[in-house]
Amino acid sequence: MKRLLLCATALIANPVFADTFAITGGTVAVGDGSQPIPNGTVVVRDGRVVAAGANVAVPAGAPVIDASGKWVAAGIVAGFTSEGIVDGEGIDETYDGAAGKSVFNAAIDVSAAINPTNQSIAVDRAWGVTRALVSPEAGNSIFAGQGAVIDLGADDMPVTKARAFQYAELGEDGAGKVGSRPAAYVMLHDALAQAREVARGGDWGRSKDSLITRTDAAALVPVIDGRMPLVVHVERASDILQVLSLKLAYPSLKLVLLGASEGWLVAPKIAAAHVPVIAAALGDLPGAFERTAATESNVGRLEKAGVAVAISTIDVSTEGGQRNLRQYAGNLVGIARVPGMSGLDWGAAFATVTSGPAAVIGMDGEIGSLRPGRRADVVIWDGDPLELASAPVAVWIDGVAQPLTSRQTRLRDRYLTPQEGALPKAYER
Repeated sequence: MKRLLLCATALIANPVFADTFAITGGTVAVGDGSQPIPNGTVVVRDGRVVAAGANVAVPAGAPVIDASGKWVAAGIVAGFTSEGIVDGEGIDETYDGAAGKSVFNAAIDVSAAINPTNQSIAVDRAWGVTRALVSPEAGNSIFAGQGAVIDLGADDMPVTKARAFQYAELGEDGAGKVGSRPAAYVMLHDALAQAREVARGGDWGRSKDSLITRTDAAALVPVIDGRMPLVVHVERASDILQVLSLKLAYPSLKLVLLGASEGWLVAPKIAAAHVPVIAAALGDLPGAFERTAATESNVGRLEKAGVAVAISTIDVSTEGGQRNLRQYAGNLVGIARVPGMSGLDWGAAFATVTSGPAAVIGMDGEIGSLRPGRRADVVIWDGDPLELASAPVAVWIDGVAQPLTSRQTRLRDRYLTPQEGALPKAYER
């Protein structure tokens, strides 16, 4: 224990660490759906994972961190978030989510607004979250814009990939933007048709009856040719089937379903269409008419049907802190033990918050696991990362050791031992 903490402290004090290092002796959680590996080793070189697992050789001369009694796991990838674009709930000045006053929608690139000093980034980083899928919200259109993948490192370069996916609202929320579900689908089909005209290089101009700008149409070109995933928020089973039918007209579409509370009702069709899902882990309440069949077994049943599933904080009562994702993943393991319910085994549950979110947008070859070649986002936990009592003792992003302090820890430390000084008086116990 002492040796581990000393080593981790040294790494954090010197973030530009050696090009190569190894973490030995811990239980290794690769994050690719496999089960934990006791007494494993992780080797990192030049910010990338070289190897992870049992019987991995430590390169000669490489610094070694002893993680005996600990867990060494892939960093958590938050599946669908507002990380870095909202710095205070209810504070409009910090909110860069929806753009209700803009004439542009699909063309909006959220990466321009990412703030690496956002307070929630430091808090979530300290709880093992190393990457996040960040999306704008829909304003006055079914199209919200282009989301980004970011890292939560303590530096000023947070964007891993800009324009990583396009986000659209259908279902009840989409209907609310334009009047009805049929109207939302007309807008969607018209926009994709106009994007196809732009892709063909035709003499496309914004006619009087055009529903989107040319800039928005151009932003949808990589969507229809399959270079950019289209994340669509729907909950009701019938809405899911409507979205799946889009591939008949646009076979190159890379669809991703977000929400899908009633997905289990049509799980075989989702699996047959090879469309992944980002779902709420515990969305079991019919909080809207489109979620009357919601159940905590949704994720487990989708997985059993062969659907690739990741989870997010969408549709849960405590939406916000991405540090809660591991709790939801852990609950999926617990649900599997309840008679009549469907959950996930440990490896599959951990993958819903690591390689799963990366895979749905086609980035699992880059982030989300400790498989060779991936970015070295590594967390040492003092216990099972899916157990609430466990906490990180060291975090690396791209192989660089990260601080585990935040505004919350600084406030805790200040008021833990209140005393008179230059700062305002602390609370008395």
